[in-house]
Amino acid sequence: MKFLGSQLTYFFANRRTQTNIRKLMKFVGVLILLFITYSIVFHFVALYEGQSYSWLTGFYWTLVTMSTLGFGDVVFTTDLGKAFSMLVILSGVLFLLVMLPFTFIEFFYAPWIKAMNQAKAPKTLDPPMKGHLIITHLDAVTDALIKKLASYKIDYILLEPDLQKAVELTENDYKVLNLDPTDSHTYDHVCLNEAAMVVASGPDTVNTNVTFTVKEFNPDIRVVATANYSDSVDILQLAGADHVIQTGEILGRSLARRTLGGNARVHVIGHIDELVIGEATAQETPLIGKTLLESRLRETTGVTVVGIWERGKFKQPFPDTLITERTVLVLAGSVEQLRNYDELVSIYHVSDRPVIIIGAGRVGRAAAKSLSERKIDYRIIDKDPTRVHDDGKYVLGDAADHDVLKKAGLEEAHTTLLTTHSDDVNIYLTIYCRQLSPNMQIISRATFEKNVNTMHRAGADFVMSYASMGANSIFNILEGQDVLVLAEGLNIFNHRVNRKLAGKSLIESNIRQETGCTVVAIKCKDKGMIVSPEPARVLKIDQDIILIGSPEGESTFTKTYEMGSYR
Repeated sequence: MKFLGSQLTYFFANRRTQTNIRKLMKFVGVLILLFITYSIVFHFVALYEGQSYSWLTGFYWTLVTMSTLGFGDVVFTTDLGKAFSMLVILSGVLFLLVMLPFTFIEFFYAPWIKAMNQAKAPKTLDPPMKGHLIITHLDAVTDALIKKLASYKIDYILLEPDLQKAVELTENDYKVLNLDPTDSHTYDHVCLNEAAMVVASGPDTVNTNVTFTVKEFNPDIRVVATANYSDSVDILQLAGADHVIQTGEILGRSLARRTLGGNARVHVIGHIDELVIGEATAQETPLIGKTLLESRLRETTGVTVVGIWERGKFKQPFPDTLITERTVLVLAGSVEQLRNYDELVSIYHVSDRPVIIIGAGRVGRAAAKSLSERKIDYRIIDKDPTRVHDDGKYVLGDAADHDVLKKAGLEEAHTTLLTTHSDDVNIYLTIYCRQLSPNMQIISRATFEKNVNTMHRAGADFVMSYASMGANSIFNILEGQDVLVLAEGLNIFNHRVNRKLAGKSLIESNIRQETGCTVVAIKCKDKGMIVSPEPARVLKIDQDIILIGSPEGESTFTKTYEMGSYR
């Protein structure tokens, strides 16, 4: 009933619709008048032929004749009667079979369908929102962001100027307003002043327009814009964007960071105040073959191993967890503690062999730049001649050609990065490269989250989702330091100590055993932040503990200890 009411409200409130309805009523009135006139004339013609009929028969004959049904039970025999019958038939064809359907569709049916669509994709927030995100374009990144917002119960609204697309999105359970994000009047209807942030995620030129328009409406609202090209970053910042995210650049560097080449030093992936989170490969270090307990990393360096990556899967660390050639350690500690770790492993050089990068697009070039900064040799394969810049580093050809891969050094390479924008191509090449080199590390990009598991099954050691990476970057800006998404399935989050945990030491609380989350720091009002606290450290009421774990682990922690996250 509410949906029908909104349809009727829009339908009859529209001035054009009101004009159309009046025109339709006038036409129907003319049609009824013509029908009555023919019915009256019918009786005069019948009298002329010496016949007499009831008024109901007159209406009946007029209706069946105008509609061209013509049952033949009432027929005129004189020329006058036949001429009158022809006039009624021709006018019936014109008015009933041609003009009436056209008029009905044009003046009633089409506006009614439009009203239905407008009701499905409204132009005003009802009820109003507060603390929500305004998203200007739906793509793989914002689609992943919307799913993440749902898990944290954060409202959003998606702007879509095309009515048909807006209706389709609404039918797929997106919260959509049929509004143009580049129109300044749009922001009168989206509770902009109450919003937490605006995400401009369309093409760079459109994002510039959106950013400038939003900042003109409210200079204080936070705007996060995505940029496909590095040249657009400065322009978007000049337009007023508070944060500009180059997802391709971020993804390329993340892919490069996962490589086993170079050295075994820590690569920082995130931080909260004094707490720093980093990743380090264990390949060709004395740690291989030892358990975490036997490695004594905490005793010798002060760092805490908060997790490990094995073939792209994040696993909880336990004292008996074995460190292998493929293990990537996730470490937490202060800057000084991570430096201690670097001093311990810096003498171990992992590999001088090159890394093969397939695809010389934005992601591939960003990965190459990151590898170059780490003094790691690389070769880039691309079949587009316009992307081949340096003959020494670039190989022109199709990566599906074995000769091209051989020329790039596949037989000597220890890692291959698949950076093409097509998930289908990346899956194809993963299977091919794994067949050619079973022991090679394969790291692949995935544009859509749905293909991540498929790539793992195809043989990829790590899969970095373009959508997840961009969504995590935007989400981190939204949540600040209350929730920090380090990678897919790995978050840092804050919780306040309540009476259920107060008075217990970390080891007595059994937080890791019960939830899978690890306490990596404690915020004390008098002592500041304590990084990598000792297991015997006693928790006090109203202290803030910083934990690392999966989203499921965070949910379990909240339920187990009945705490509310203060965000």
